[in-house]
Amino acid sequence: MPGKILCVAEKPSIAKAVAGHLSGGQFTARPTQNKYVKNYEFTYTFPAPWGHCNVVMTSVLGHTVEWDFTSDYRKWHSCHPGELFDAPTEQLIKERNDVAENIRTYARGALALFIWTDCDREGEYIGAEVRDIALGVNPRLQVKRAKFSNIERSHILAAAQRPINLDENQAAAVAARTELDLRIGAAFTRWQTLQLQSIPGLEDRIISYGSCQFPTLGFVVDRFRRVKNFVPEPFWSIKVNHRKDEVNVNFNWDRNVLYDRMMTVILFERCLQAKTAKVTDVNTKPTKKWKPLPLTTVELQKLGSRFLGLTSKVVMEVAEKLYTQGFISYPRTETDQFDRGMDLQALVQKQTASNEWGQFATQLVNGGFSQPRTGPHNDQAHPPIHPVAFVAPTTLSATERRVYEFITRRFLACCSLDAIGQSSKVSLQWGSESLYASGLQVLARNYLDVYPYDRWESSQQLPAFTIGETFIPTEANITEGKTTAPGFLTEPELIGLMDVNGIGTDATMADHITKIKDREYVFTRPKGRAGAAGAAPLADDAPAGRGRGRGRGRGRGGAAATGSSSGGGGTEEFVPSSLGIALIEGYDEIGFENSLSKPFLRKEMEEKMKKICEGTMTKQAVVQECIEQYREIFTRAVGQAGVLKNKTKHYMAA
Repeated sequence: MPGKILCVAEKPSIAKAVAGHLSGGQFTARPTQNKYVKNYEFTYTFPAPWGHCNVVMTSVLGHTVEWDFTSDYRKWHSCHPGELFDAPTEQLIKERNDVAENIRTYARGALALFIWTDCDREGEYIGAEVRDIALGVNPRLQVKRAKFSNIERSHILAAAQRPINLDENQAAAVAARTELDLRIGAAFTRWQTLQLQSIPGLEDRIISYGSCQFPTLGFVVDRFRRVKNFVPEPFWSIKVNHRKDEVNVNFNWDRNVLYDRMMTVILFERCLQAKTAKVTDVNTKPTKKWKPLPLTTVELQKLGSRFLGLTSKVVMEVAEKLYTQGFISYPRTETDQFDRGMDLQALVQKQTASNEWGQFATQLVNGGFSQPRTGPHNDQAHPPIHPVAFVAPTTLSATERRVYEFITRRFLACCSLDAIGQSSKVSLQWGSESLYASGLQVLARNYLDVYPYDRWESSQQLPAFTIGETFIPTEANITEGKTTAPGFLTEPELIGLMDVNGIGTDATMADHITKIKDREYVFTRPKGRAGAAGAAPLADDAPAGRGRGRGRGRGRGGAAATGSSSGGGGTEEFVPSSLGIALIEGYDEIGFENSLSKPFLRKEMEEKMKKICEGTMTKQAVVQECIEQYREIFTRAVGQAGVLKNKTKHYMAA
């Protein structure tokens, strides 16, 4: 009699796809007590020691087990919020008991359990949940996991033949984060909600706190302050235009600008007195525009917002769907380097069928292929995001087509050549001042032909100049301008700040942004348009927007700010509400300007999670250290509750 093997995936769509590949499409689908979960029965030959087996392939629906406080501490008024740092907790199977019971039923008679959850930290933890449920009814069960990064048939078959062990350290890291988010979040959320619920407008609000949520809000408020406190400063510059060989050449000042008008005038007058300008250097050289690096999750979210006008949440939801349909690789990865053993040209070949980029893909197949650049990141789990199959545009929705097109064009660009150009620069000495003119000629667009998201255009064509040549400039002027305020944060900028400062993971950043929007700590509005829907106009003496209603929404999980203030892209910008500003400024005034609203504590916590994964720290040690850090902050906050209440009253009344 063949033995029995239980296979469990993280999602029903993955279970169906894997069952189809392993069975050659010859399976029997049976319903379960959960309307979303099906069991797929078939036979398959696993490697030794299992061999030819009867298989049941099923799935969970993400997390099956929840952590919560025991019933004595679960109600809001059951204890002082500070007691939640040490209160007993328990594992609960609440909404997913039918899913858990399905696993128990088939685990009882099985020889082995094969975990097919997503190959990231969260997937490892979900796999550990499944393992614990199964071992509860069959302690002798052998447990293995399949490692895969896409659901292409050959990849799935290879994963089934090379099972590995669950990574206990990764699962422990997620368990630590889950416990910390529960204890810290519940303690602060209960306390600040109870403190502020007497303020008009907040009577029925949950004022939630999260150790990722607040630094994310802090980035938005910090930029808001910079915009509101900005004072423009005038500056002056010298510009020269010279017409030669029927070409108008614009020369820029080496100093760029000065913030002293009188000094600028003095320097300009010296130039006029000198009359003639002298060419001091002529430099023409080849140049390149580097093709993009392979695509990571963070870059997909940033660029999806910037170029496609979609929120990071939508981008990831669409990417997950494309993955489960077998069109792209796993979309949660930190890796920006392809393994040299991957047959990338075979993947390019599949895209030759496209009416839009098929001709470019054909050129790559016919000798134009170039190995992708190697980025600095490799999570040792998944390759960069790339298409694994060609999909006809008519089979996708409009939004799915845009995300799939971006991922595919990015991949083809990675496999192409850098753009080639020729730059030229003419340096000029006019009196005491140095000026320069630059030009660019694009000679070969290469990857730019398939990747319209990058721009590199030929600029002014410089006529022939020779070193030592002199001339009287055709026109010279002093120009005047003013410094401008930075813009409010856009989503690509916010994701960039979160990434640089270690707030959240590539899998949870979108959830944290969604959370502060759902709680109405921030609003979004069309970029550059004050007073748009969702936020009040920005008066000089009042914050933007007033929060209303109760927040909703729940995600899968739970260094000083740096980054450019320009080039954020995206179609919307973030503006904090009155409540959002009050919370950040209230805690800052208490003395937490370098902790609760800044990324330092959470970044330190994430570094400790990495140490758990590396095996250099235990879950217990990390949880204890982090709890003590936040308990100290909590105690100080309780002692100065009046500061937070007064700040919130001030802003909510504005």
